[in-house]
Order: sequence, then structure tokens, then C-alpha cells
Amino acid sequence: MTDMSVDAPLLSGRPVGLGINGKVTAIALALLAGGAVALAYVFAWRQGALYLLGGAFGLTLYHALFGFTSAWRVFISDRRGTGLRAQMIMLAIAVLLFFPALDHGTLFGQPVRGEYGAVGVGMLTGAFLFGLGMQLGGGCASGTLYTAGGGNTRMFVTLAMFIAGSTIGARHLPWWTAQPNIGPQPLIEKLGMVPALALSLLAMAGIYALTVFLEKRRHGELRGGAPSKVHGWRRFLEGPWPLVAGAIALAIGNFATLYLAGRPWGITSAFALWGSKIAAFSGVDVASWPYWQGARAASLKDSVFADITSVMDFGIVVGALLAAALAGKFSPQWKIAPRSLLAAILGGLLLGYGARLAYGCNIGAYFSGIASGSLHGWFWLVAAFLGNILGTQLRPLFGLSVERS
Repeated sequence: MTDMSVDAPLLSGRPVGLGINGKVTAIALALLAGGAVALAYVFAWRQGALYLLGGAFGLTLYHALFGFTSAWRVFISDRRGTGLRAQMIMLAIAVLLFFPALDHGTLFGQPVRGEYGAVGVGMLTGAFLFGLGMQLGGGCASGTLYTAGGGNTRMFVTLAMFIAGSTIGARHLPWWTAQPNIGPQPLIEKLGMVPALALSLLAMAGIYALTVFLEKRRHGELRGGAPSKVHGWRRFLEGPWPLVAGAIALAIGNFATLYLAGRPWGITSAFALWGSKIAAFSGVDVASWPYWQGARAASLKDSVFADITSVMDFGIVVGALLAAALAGKFSPQWKIAPRSLLAAILGGLLLGYGARLAYGCNIGAYFSGIASGSLHGWFWLVAAFLGNILGTQLRPLFGLSVERS
């Protein structure tokens, strides 16, 4: 279980093998189907499709236990690199799909653009804080959503603080963006599509090989995931899926997002929107913040269901709820240890604040940034990994485990 994307206790207290939770499954399916129809009717068919795609992401993340937090922690603490290698496979598939489309500027006739952020002090600081928050909060952006959807109550605390931190980050962002930076660096534009693709794949292969070398040096052999006790259609419905299957599904899903939304998958901009709407309802003059000027102003006035990122986030939560019900694991646990609760609060605030400064999270900045050929995605990886090192060292102070063989 050491290669899980999030902390093992966060997913469920209910063991595998108790069968499908029919009532919760029916609720989740009704939410997915009804939500998609309503969104397609009120807004557009793409909005409904993006909601369903978010649901597919939630199902995939839960069943494959795919993510970043525990995968990075077990490599930092124990040099087990299965999770990191799965990430490199995901990124390699993504760049092979994304780069030709972004170079052409259209995908099946749909105009598309990548995600690009300025490389500088603000971005590096934000990524480091986000990495630290990952280990204290117990999950990344995608991990927080899918574990909350799977029924973990602690992650609802992390999510609430994530939203608060992202809102504060939006308020402070103009100051951070004014700090020294070299601006966005799109590799496809700077180097050309083929050299940028070759360089990206070489970097991924290098990280993959480094994890193999370090794991073998520490343990003498590589360790994969534990063999599944279920197979065929039952495994597809109930999980767990192989990590590589999750990597492939997420890469293809992000490519589908590029087509449907015209840009790659993101998560945390919605948190800033939700928090700002709550603040505005409470009487705060959010509309005067520079962050909500210009192109973002309309989002603040419109329904959250008109926002692509929000709709996909809702889909992730419901998709994870469906996955947990299918696996027979939906069993919310209401008791949270005080130190763990404090870590969730601090971690969530760091996650939200860091994501705003860093132009996104492990999805929007790291996954989608690298898939877009943006240099900031690679710098995000380095800075966030350093934050994870510090966070891993701090976890025992909050009563949180650190996996070791």
C-alpha cells in the first residue's frame, strides 16, 4: 500500500470485499446523469460532457489510487519509485498527444491553447508552499477532491482550508507577480515542436531511470503494486486498477479536456472562485481586487456551473463517490485526531495559497504545464518536491505516518 497517491487511512475504513453499496452507487449515478443533462440543457453540451469527464477523472483517481502526495513521500523516505514512474508515463503520453495539437493551434477543428506561467520568485515560492501543504494536508488538489468524494471527512477540512487559502492567494497575487520573473517560457515556441518534445521525453526518461537506480540501490530490486484479488469486469468496476492504467486514462482524459474546453485540465482556479463568491456574499468587495479585473470579472458574476473548472471539480467528487460505492468502501469516519486536524488546516491553507502563486497545482501547473510544453511546469516540479521533503520531515510532529519498508 505504500505507493498510494494519498495517505492510506484517508480513503476508507471499510475493507475490500463487502460488495457494492447499491444505494450510494444509485445516488452517484443519478448525480452524474442528471447533472450532465441539466448542464447540457442550461449551458451547452460541452459543459455536460466536461462534468462527465470530471466524473471519469474521479473514478480513475480513486480506483487507481493515482496521485502525487504519497507517491512522492515514499520516494523521499524510502526510495520506492513506482508512483513517480507512473507519473512519468502519464506525462510522456500527454506530451505525445498535446504537442502536435498545440503546435498546430487546433484539435479536430477546435482552437486550443496550453497552460503557461511565468517562471520567477512568486511561482517558485507558491510551488514550495504547495508541496509542503501536500504532506500536511494529506493530499494534492486532485487527491483532496477524490478522497473527500470517497467519504473521508478529514479531507473536507483540507478542502475548506484549500478554498480559503486560494482566496487569500488571489488577493495577494498581484504583489507576487510583480516580483522578479522571466515570464512564461513556452518550449514549443522557443525550440520548435520536435526539439521540445525530444527534450521533454528525455527529461522524463531521466527521472524514470533515476528512480529505478535509487530504488535498486536501496532495496536491491523494484517493487510493483500488490496483486489484485479481483479480475476482469469486477476489477474494472470495483478496483483497484494498476497505476499504469491510471496514468494512461488520466493522460487521455486531459487530452479530451483540451478538446472540450480548449485548454488543459485544471482544478484550483475554481477554489479561488468559490471562496471569493463566499467572501462577496459576506460583504467583502471582492470585485475590486485586481485578480478579478478583466477576463475573470465575468466568472465572479456568473453561476459557478458556468465555470468549466468548477463543473469538472464537482464531477471529480461525484466520480470518486461512485468509485467508493462500487468498491464497497464508502464509510465516512467522523473522528479526527486533534494534531491531524491541525495539519489538515495548515496544509489546506498552504495548498490553496501556494496554488494561486504558482499558476496552479499538481494538475494545472505540473501535469498540464508540462503537457503544454511550459518551462514553469518543470520548475514547479522541483520547487514542490523540495516542499514535500520538508513536509515529510514535519509529518511526525502532527502524528502523521511516514512509510518505510
